[in-house]
Order: sequence, then structure tokens, then C-alpha cells
Amino acid sequence: MFTNAGTSSFTTFLSRVAPEMLPGRRPLPPGMAADLAPHATTIVAISATGGVVMAGDRRATMGNLIAQRDIEKVHPADAYSLVGIAGTAGIGIELMRLFQVELEHYEKIEGAMLSLDGKANRLASMIRGNLGAAMQGLAVVPLFAGFDLAAGDAATAGRIFSFDVTGGPYEETGYDAIGSGSLFAKSALKKRFRAGLSVEDATRLAVEALYDAADDDTATGGPDLTRRIYPVVMTATAEGTRRLTDTETAAIAEGVVAGRMENPGG
Repeated sequence: MFTNAGTSSFTTFLSRVAPEMLPGRRPLPPGMAADLAPHATTIVAISATGGVVMAGDRRATMGNLIAQRDIEKVHPADAYSLVGIAGTAGIGIELMRLFQVELEHYEKIEGAMLSLDGKANRLASMIRGNLGAAMQGLAVVPLFAGFDLAAGDAATAGRIFSFDVTGGPYEETGYDAIGSGSLFAKSALKKRFRAGLSVEDATRLAVEALYDAADDDTATGGPDLTRRIYPVVMTATAEGTRRLTDTETAAIAEGVVAGRMENPGG
């Protein structure tokens, strides 16, 4: 199995060689397990001219407790796409890493990169494999976005995909958010989003949406100026994926906080 190239899907290969390593194949005790592990929220994604922006807050909760203040929920999936996780943190991080390996494995075997739609479909099948655990409360719902290299117009190449717990993929228009604070984040984006935003403007808007989510959702963490913990903000453009530096994110977050000191309602 290890010397034969076999399938271009690493997940399929793993299901044959070591199925117990897949997140959805592990046996679970009966009953709900939702309160046994930290949960991650909230992620927002915004399409912009020439790319897409994704940002996530840094808080993980376990029941009414803050389990971690600086968890990172937004990561590059490959050179031109991003993935953010909400739900059971441990399974979400493992699923995200498996997805990264899945895309890298495909590229090595096939000698070409999957299309953006193909990446979304691969991620959907991996979420579907976790359905058993999701039914016991250990659900993971990612947000996927990227720069479509096959797009005819680079200005509209930024695309966003959301998923349900059964793995159904849905392409979103303009923006989307997931997690417990998504209702408030999307309400903020609904009022502020407009077509043709620059990547810089979309970055500021993403941080503002997370601020609004944290203002009304206890599971979402806002910018922590005391500990200097700020949202993770990443972009995917024709030049590839990029994570904003702590200095850049701090400047945006502090600007948002300063603006809300004068106008708390935004």
C-alpha cells in the first residue's frame, strides 16, 4: 500500500491502511459529548476585488468557561485557499490538517492542483465522514474560501463555500460567517458589505464584524488589548495566501476599538 501510488485521495488511502486514524471512524461512548471538549467560534469570510479575506476570533469555550484565549481557527488550506473551523476544536484542527495533507497529496500524485470546486467537494466528503460524531455533539463546520485560478476575471475570483453538518457544500455570495457569533457577524456584514471592496477594506470590515459578534455573543472573543491577542486575519489573492502580521492586525483592531469608543453602535 505504501509503495503503490494508488489513489490521489489521501483520505481514501488512510481509510484502507489505518481507518482508525480518521476523525469520524473513532468509536465513541453512547450519549452526548458536546461539553467534553472546547468549542471554537467565530469565523467570517468576505470576497473582495482580487481575492478573499477570512478572519477568526481567538476564543475557545467549554460550557460557560473560557478554555483558551488564543486559539487559531483560520489556516491556509494550500497556496491559494483558506479554511476556518467552528465547532469541536480538537476535531476541527485535526480535520483541517487532514484537509491540508489531502490537497498536498493530490497535487503530488496528479501533478496538478485541484480546482477550487474540487477542493470544496473534498472537504465536504471529509465532513460527511464525521457525521456519526456530529450526531453525538462533536460537530465541526468549516468555512472555505479561496482565489479561483480558473476565473475569467481576477477581480471576481474570490469565492466562499459554507457547509452543513452532513457535508453539504454551498457557495456564498459576497460574505458569510459561521459559529455561535455568526448571526451578529452576518448582521454587521449585511449593513456594511458592498460589491467591489478592496482587500484592505474587506480586512477592516472582517475585524469589525468579529467585534460586533463578540459584543453580543459570550463565546466569541473580541480584541484583547491588554494581552495583545487579536483576530487571525488571512487573505487569498493571485499572489497566494498571506496572514497579516501581528502589527498589522493590532493596528486594525485598535482602530476599530477606538472608533467604537466614540460610537459604540458602529
